[in-house]
Amino acid sequence: MIECFKTTVEEDESGEKVFLTSRVPGPCPGCWVSVVAPTKWERAWMQNEMGVIPDFVASALDDEESSRIERDDETRQVLVIVDCPFVEDKSEAESTSIVQYDTHPLAVLFLPEKDLVITVSLKENWTVSALESGRVRDINTTQRTRFLLQILLHISKRYQIDLRSVNRQFRENERELRRSMRNEELIKMLGFEKSLVYFSTSLKALDTTIQRISYGRILKLYDEDRDLLNDTSVEVKQAIEMCEIYTQVYNETMETFGSIINNNLNLTMRTLAIITLVLSVPTTVFSFYGMNTGLPMDETWVFPVILSLGLSVFATFWILKSRVVR
Repeated sequence: MIECFKTTVEEDESGEKVFLTSRVPGPCPGCWVSVVAPTKWERAWMQNEMGVIPDFVASALDDEESSRIERDDETRQVLVIVDCPFVEDKSEAESTSIVQYDTHPLAVLFLPEKDLVITVSLKENWTVSALESGRVRDINTTQRTRFLLQILLHISKRYQIDLRSVNRQFRENERELRRSMRNEELIKMLGFEKSLVYFSTSLKALDTTIQRISYGRILKLYDEDRDLLNDTSVEVKQAIEMCEIYTQVYNETMETFGSIINNNLNLTMRTLAIITLVLSVPTTVFSFYGMNTGLPMDETWVFPVILSLGLSVFATFWILKSRVVR
């Protein structure tokens, strides 16, 4: 799906500038072209009609691309790829009762020869939807660098929202795991771990991309863009710190649960060993009295039974009081 948007600047009653972004029929100078889940024809259109170089088209359509920025000196085209968080499909999640996250790339293409920006997303993207619906304020499609920074700022804030969602689900599942210790809750923990790993990897790559942008060699930075760039960098670093804290808490929690499970296993094995030892006493007594040899009080079965019970009680009392089981 291809949609085009362009920002117009107007003044309100107080004389302040107001940015109004609306749809336009087709690509034009100063506009933003949004390409979501492109078809085969739309992929060819980007290369043939819009003049995007083939390498950039291939990178923008690669679901495994990581965050980076690249410039083609001949055409002066710039490709920025950033991983965005999204909700994993229920069919691919570890458990259908949790919200599991993954990341997928969003490509931003700068075409200076046509004076426009193209964003390419292989799936429905929250950031793109927010830009299209106007939920992100002060969007100006004619200011390409600022437009990119606003996208990155929104993505970094989205990471923080999703990280809090992972942490909230983790806490709820932790409380349930303390009560039940079921395998289902442990499998959910695996889903949270995958989300944190995907987020950690993508955020570090995003931070590196922002640092390269800050140099100003690939994209021209204006003075008014510096504050927005700093805000974006701060938000990304905060998201990285949140992810590291949640990952550390997760690892320590799982280590604790692993120790508890091992301790419970040891207690179970100790109990089974005690039962085995106690039950071996009657077996030993009856084995002796079952032989064809003369033994005291072997005329009746009452004495062997009473002797077995007495020795079993004594063995149980001695084992429980012994330091071996403490």
